[in-house]
Amino acid sequence: MSNTLYIRKLGRQAYEPVWQAMQEYTEIRDQSSRDEFWLLEHDPVFTQGQAGKAEHVLNPGDIPVVQVDRGGQVTYHGPGQLVGYVLIDIRRSALGVRDLVTGIEQAIVETLDDYGLESAPRADAPGVYRPDGAKIAQLGLRVRKGCSFHGLSLNISMDLTVFQRINPCGHIGMAVTDIESEMQKQGVKRAAPGFDEIGAALSASLSKKLGYSTTEMLAEKSLPTFDKA
Repeated sequence: MSNTLYIRKLGRQAYEPVWQAMQEYTEIRDQSSRDEFWLLEHDPVFTQGQAGKAEHVLNPGDIPVVQVDRGGQVTYHGPGQLVGYVLIDIRRSALGVRDLVTGIEQAIVETLDDYGLESAPRADAPGVYRPDGAKIAQLGLRVRKGCSFHGLSLNISMDLTVFQRINPCGHIGMAVTDIESEMQKQGVKRAAPGFDEIGAALSASLSKKLGYSTTEMLAEKSLPTFDKA
């Protein structure tokens, strides 16, 4: 098995079919299965993790709330947010769960630094935060049969008011921001970088942080289906 992280760009997708595809791939994986990083954008959805408490969903309105099998509490996915699903065999890669979390967080930090945005993880709350405490990236994972799925979301250019309908990741009053807002605060007179640009930078950083020697972009642009070899 080559030491390659395969990148799959899926465009905009409804949440539940992608979640099902992640579960299916994790279930049928074997020692020859590729490690993949899926990049996409979701239709508006709130997802509630396994530890999620109903009181953190304040006013979902017309946005669906989906109970999912990742860790953590409630978060939001929607237009203007880059979602990255990390489907890797951590046993084969000799990574611990903490190594995986740290690698993902540091890849996000490195990517944001490319745009002059300082950020850091927090020991008490997974994700990545700006110096003023505003959250700019979310993290939620599941490990099954030694393989990870779910992953991260990075806010690029969003309707941030939607986060007021929840307590983000179970934190009352937590501020949430995005790349475009932070660039504007710093007086940067350009639009936020596009999905392809951010996705390429994040993929390159993540592959290095997790110990891959190369990345390869897959040609498929539609939601994958998997058959056991």
